[in-house]
Amino acid sequence: MRNFFILIIAVLSFSHISAQESLYKKVWLEKWQNSKNYLIAIAEQMPDSMYNYKPTEREMSFAEQLEHINGNMEWLATTYFDKKEAEVSTSANPKKRIIANLESSFDQIQETIKSYPENKLEESVDFFAGEKSRLQILNLLQDHITHHRGQLIVYLNLNDIKPPRYTGW
Repeated sequence: MRNFFILIIAVLSFSHISAQESLYKKVWLEKWQNSKNYLIAIAEQMPDSMYNYKPTEREMSFAEQLEHINGNMEWLATTYFDKKEAEVSTSANPKKRIIANLESSFDQIQETIKSYPENKLEESVDFFAGEKSRLQILNLLQDHITHHRGQLIVYLNLNDIKPPRYTGW
């Protein structure tokens, strides 16, 4: 009987740990979707004719900022999470092409992380800034987008274009 109670406690403990482990991924995936929606709204807010705008010569243009975000997302996800290459839009319209590519990357990363094994998030990987866990790489994915999205909001404001309302969670 004592062994039965130990087994029950072990099973309940494992269930509790599994639920805690999946909480991070659940929250990250929700934030990822909101990040996608917010970035796409910002990208759509800038008129096609202003996609080459940059505040100073040393800065990236609005289009280059978005392409840089997408390139970084693709690099991190394919390198550290075994994501397949995203489908690439070939639209002649730069704004439509960039937005389609961002949407594709966001969606594929969402699906990749959704099915990614929890225990692999703790694994360390070689990164140019030193050894990092995959969990840290996930945080970097989001942080990098936030950094450049902030710059894009400034670009909109400098052109007297009201940015979309902030989406946090």
